[in-house]
Amino acid sequence: MTHLIGIGGVGMSALAEALVSLGHAVSGADRLVGSTERAFWPPSLARLMALGVKIFPDDGSGVDPSVERVVVSTAIEEDNPGLAKAREFGIPVVHRAAALADALSPFKLVAVAGTCGKSTVTAMLAHVLKSCGMDPFAVNGAAVVGWNGSAISGKGEYAVAEVDESDKSLTAFSPFAAVITNSSSDHYSKEEMDSVFDSFIKDVKGPVIDGRSGRYDADSSLPGAHNRQNAGLALAMAVALGADETKARAALLDFPGVERRMQLVGHCAGAEVYDDYAHNPEKLHAMISTLQERHGKGVAVLWRPHGYGPLRKMMDALAEMFSEVLRPQDRLVLLPVYDAGGTADRSVNSDVLAEKVAGSIFVKTPEEAEGFLRAQASAFGAIVTAGARDPALPVMACHLAGKE
Repeated sequence: MTHLIGIGGVGMSALAEALVSLGHAVSGADRLVGSTERAFWPPSLARLMALGVKIFPDDGSGVDPSVERVVVSTAIEEDNPGLAKAREFGIPVVHRAAALADALSPFKLVAVAGTCGKSTVTAMLAHVLKSCGMDPFAVNGAAVVGWNGSAISGKGEYAVAEVDESDKSLTAFSPFAAVITNSSSDHYSKEEMDSVFDSFIKDVKGPVIDGRSGRYDADSSLPGAHNRQNAGLALAMAVALGADETKARAALLDFPGVERRMQLVGHCAGAEVYDDYAHNPEKLHAMISTLQERHGKGVAVLWRPHGYGPLRKMMDALAEMFSEVLRPQDRLVLLPVYDAGGTADRSVNSDVLAEKVAGSIFVKTPEEAEGFLRAQASAFGAIVTAGARDPALPVMACHLAGKE
């Protein structure tokens, strides 16, 4: 039995789906279980339970001597009850990246890394390879429309997987081929990120497609210049792996999309309602600019920072980006930082950012934000809920669109 702590998170739930597909027995724990209304659980938990995964509260109750290994991410703190139980029973503890690398070792791994766009490129590439008859195994950092989750269980020679630079855990992988979408300051400086990516690809034996070294461009079903770049990267790698280019280009035009990546949820008082994972200046700028191209009437952006440290680090860049991209008819609504508990420095919050961006609004609760957006919806062409980690954001988008 493999037990995953924080199993509802995007990376951990994707790993769990992959392990189940490969025949592993899996259980997990998540802090939302037993502490939050089930309506606000991420869809990943329901998907995993439907696959037969037993999920426990994050109190250590799921760890007993029958567990063969415990898997954690960098976000799991040292005083986690499940970790304490693992130490008590002498159960090996492994990082999520190492567990995924081990699970995918039978395949030729095509790893997709980069500061922005890697979930979309991973999903696009897997979709193209599947459409071209290459039947890849794939593990993404986000659920994909039509996959019923974040993984597909192919039987071909290739596995396509998103790998994470945020904690440098991508170094756990030794891929056959690699895509680097781009590099920018997010969790680290751009110089440090470039160094990490350069080290990551230096021993890759197969093709390397690097968005840092030039523009890639291809048509796809998704709007926006950033998605033309994403499609171009996926196309270039697919062709390098042997896919027919004509079939690959056609496949990109019927790509079904990634959940929480400019996902159209419905309408509210005539305004289109979207949900998006954007959580850094580059991703937010790309998302807002794309919606602005389609909606001259105005765009309302509800954004929630996913951590205190990232907000503090990106504060000036966020303020500059929002001030530059937002038009008079647009509106920025800011929620407090999503508090995941632990020992974070909570001395800076979203109200500081609101003071730096003229015309923005700081609201204290999701309920207050939803009420404001519903009352003002007719003034906008589009409303978007945006941010990482908080499972209430996609729920709020559904509420605004009249979908419970």
